[in-house]
Amino acid sequence: MAGSMIGRTFNNRYKLTERVGLGGMAEVYRAEDNVLGRTVAVKVMLPQYAADPTFTKRFRQEAASAANLQSPYIVSIYDWGLDGETYYIVMEFLRGTDLKTAIKERGAINQRKAAEIGSQVAQALSVAHAGGIIHRDIKPQNIMIQPDGNIKVMDFGIARAGDAGLSQTATVLGTAHYVSPEQAQGKELTGASDIYSLGVVLYEATTGKLPFDGQDAVSVAVKQVNELPAPPSTINPNIDPALEAIIMKAMEKDPERRFKDASEMRHILNDYLAGRPVNLGDDISGLKTQVMGGVAPVNGTAVMNPVGGANGDAGRTTVNKAYAADANDEGKKKSKRNVVIGVVIALLAVIGIVAAAMALGGNQEMVNVPDVSNKPIAEARSELQAAGFTIGTETEVYNPDVEAGNVVSTDPAAGVQAAKGSSVNITISKGTEQVTVPDLRGMSADEAQRVLASYGLNGQQGDTVFSDDVEENRVAQQDTAAGTTAYKGDTITFHLSKGPETASVPNVQGLDFETARDRLEAAGFTVSLQWRDDSAAANTVIRQSVTGTAKLGTTITLTISNGPAEEDETDTGNTGNNNGGTSGDNTGGSTGGSESGGSGSNTGGSTSGANQ
Repeated sequence: MAGSMIGRTFNNRYKLTERVGLGGMAEVYRAEDNVLGRTVAVKVMLPQYAADPTFTKRFRQEAASAANLQSPYIVSIYDWGLDGETYYIVMEFLRGTDLKTAIKERGAINQRKAAEIGSQVAQALSVAHAGGIIHRDIKPQNIMIQPDGNIKVMDFGIARAGDAGLSQTATVLGTAHYVSPEQAQGKELTGASDIYSLGVVLYEATTGKLPFDGQDAVSVAVKQVNELPAPPSTINPNIDPALEAIIMKAMEKDPERRFKDASEMRHILNDYLAGRPVNLGDDISGLKTQVMGGVAPVNGTAVMNPVGGANGDAGRTTVNKAYAADANDEGKKKSKRNVVIGVVIALLAVIGIVAAAMALGGNQEMVNVPDVSNKPIAEARSELQAAGFTIGTETEVYNPDVEAGNVVSTDPAAGVQAAKGSSVNITISKGTEQVTVPDLRGMSADEAQRVLASYGLNGQQGDTVFSDDVEENRVAQQDTAAGTTAYKGDTITFHLSKGPETASVPNVQGLDFETARDRLEAAGFTVSLQWRDDSAAANTVIRQSVTGTAKLGTTITLTISNGPAEEDETDTGNTGNNNGGTSGDNTGGSTGGSESGGSGSNTGGSTSGANQ
């Protein structure tokens, strides 16, 4: 089937131009939307699934539900349907790099970036779960990192429709690395399954390695069910213990021991990103001590991580040993005395952290981030600083709904509690993006609409106009001149040609030429004159080159009469009539003749003739 769909048009609208992806259940093509003139992605289901009635029913239900999901972190679904025997989904065309490719190219990614990605994926999942959709195929290949750094989660609903169990194909092997234990066992799934998969994604993102690997999908699935993952810090010693704990809680074997929902996981990740303490309890897969996030900077003081054992290993050795102890069940063999000692040591460690923080700058006061949206940036900075925050990064984006120079949003968002003294990132509007108006002349109405849409402009067809040089039903005029600038979203009115303007040619034959010329010029025509002799009265029109109707401006030639031709006058000294004969000089002689016997004489060299 590879490449066989290129050039095909679905629903007389979506023309496939390039294959950009191939999965176990579908192919993805870049396509052009011939109605709106935009680039889209079209996912085409493989024939073996389209032929399964169970699959097609679930596919239709899930596609319709997924199309209703609204989140900045979920790829938008525009359309779906059946063309012939082929099911397809039309979605926004994403530019960027999927997370899997980024990990392959760079290995473990920055911990803060990994937490940001996790927070955004968790937000997308919370929206989906609230809408009754379980993704079932969360993996880095389905997380697109866009040029602005934000992510989009792809393939909502499609995984469920095609999830008929595990096989040993290469495609399913790739997915098996991220499935939850309950999914590997074929049990009924809840949103907790997606949380587990997100935990695996974060594990891979922070270590560059998968928690479980094997020769085939079945062996990987068995490990998902029966084995505990090695703590991420055994692969990446620099990982923050708080982030490690978040990952391991998401990957609990028992769904009840994971985060209660995706929204909770997102809030915990946001707490971590804000520098707030992360309290996940004392029983995360054998982690017997409370894990806290780094203490946020106070008055420029450096961030502190939790204190560990006597060797001051930032708590990481304690965490790792706890995981190892849980794995081999050593914890069950410890005496009550050792448990008490461990708890006391843990409490002393926590007290030490709090005391250190207080000595360096006091308890971290938590305050709400003020709402500065739609406010001028200078005013927003002042308000945030007055609330006790520092200004972080400032990013400018085009936004048609917010005046240029005003705040679009903050991170953390307005109303969220954050540590006093922590930074707030600000997104500032650049206003509506301006574009250069394209030249529409000569295009059909559909072509003009597509071109305008590709520029982010709206098209509007105005009244038709006469045009001498543009054929009918093509754009002859546009109200906003080509080459000028307009704001995205503006409406450009264009006018189609109805061909050249015509008019009735007045009949001026028989009129004097001045009157005829005036009438033709008044009707919009050009006049050319020519004369000839004719029996008609002088200066009257005897012929016109064009009658009926003609294009305005046409040259009409009028033929004007000179009047009747004048007769030539005779010379009586040189001519004679037929009754009297003719005479002519013939070298001194004469000739004469008459029908009745006339005579001639050469006397004196003269000639004469008379009628006798």
